[in-house]
Amino acid sequence: MDDRRSTLFDQLGVVGKAFASPRRLELVDLLAQGERTVDALARTAGMGVTTVSAHLQVLKLANLVSTRREGTRVHYRLAGDDVAALYDALRTVGRERSADVGRALEAYLDVPGSQEVGLVTRSELTAALDEGSADVIDVRPVEEYLAGHVPGARSVPLEDLAAQVSDLHTRGPVIAYCRGAFCVLAHDAVRILAASGVEARRLEDGMLEWRTHGHPVAVGA
Repeated sequence: MDDRRSTLFDQLGVVGKAFASPRRLELVDLLAQGERTVDALARTAGMGVTTVSAHLQVLKLANLVSTRREGTRVHYRLAGDDVAALYDALRTVGRERSADVGRALEAYLDVPGSQEVGLVTRSELTAALDEGSADVIDVRPVEEYLAGHVPGARSVPLEDLAAQVSDLHTRGPVIAYCRGAFCVLAHDAVRILAASGVEARRLEDGMLEWRTHGHPVAVGA
């Protein structure tokens, strides 16, 4: 093989290798929601700080994440929307082409995807927001909501939802969403709402897919 061609694929392999670790994919999944410090990533992912730092260095060497410094704290974020789109594409291919991924996802969500009811597409969510025919809640942690959310959605973190059910003055069904197709938070939110007698549905995927498919994103409170 031509040395230049070999070098080209060697460098492409660096990017592929960065995505080849399950733990690094978890970190990418979190960073797709907004920037975080090493400590914050370690807490949310349930990993050690040293382990997270090592994985972030691999991602940084592949130019998949970038950093900014705020005093003594270093904040990590995905290097661009194209990185989020690459991760989204990997998940989509995994779900559609790997039966093992599909079974693992159903087991994690505890809901057989082909049998689930009450799903709302991104187009249907957009229409509901335009018409004012539904209340949309973002059940991710507040910091993720502030980093970027569906315009018109309000922040009701899953851990606070049960206590706030009585405050939901609904105009129609409540539509819940979370991080993406691999996130369980919206599923749990629908169960909590349904158990309280509130008509609820969930977005078919989540914030990652909303962003990577070009829908508008609001930032801040």
